[in-house]
Amino acid sequence: MEFRVRVSGRIAKPVHEVFEAVADPAKLSGFFTTGGAKGRIAPGAVVTWDFADFPGAFPVRVAEVIEDQRIVLHWGAAPGTASDPSGDTTVTMTFEQLEDGRTLVTILEEGWLPTEEGLKASFGNNEGWTGMLCAMKVYLEHGINLRAGFYK
Repeated sequence: MEFRVRVSGRIAKPVHEVFEAVADPAKLSGFFTTGGAKGRIAPGAVVTWDFADFPGAFPVRVAEVIEDQRIVLHWGAAPGTASDPSGDTTVTMTFEQLEDGRTLVTILEEGWLPTEEGLKASFGNNEGWTGMLCAMKVYLEHGINLRAGFYK
């Protein structure tokens, strides 16, 4: 059995605006990557995300992009916690335009070993993705960087 985490939330903005908040490094840096993001999310790209709470830029490999619908990423898990020999987990973000004008964002991360360390790592990332969705909602709907000063 493999551990996986799934979080979702609705953001009161059109799907393209929400998709761009993740794909555009300047926008992502405005609410999530507290140390900055470099590189646009595009198929085959390797971008970097830096966080004040986990200093040091993380390489993020972009596996798939369907504009305004789906982003699939691979990034490094804590040593010894991922089931993939590369040490990466897989993150799939989906963006669905709802009839009421909002966008449903769902983030699924999978690929941890079924060990105590894998469970701990998956829970930590679940907390991170939940925080990301909350921060994205507040940033896009109200222009507030929820994470500013939160970690430092």
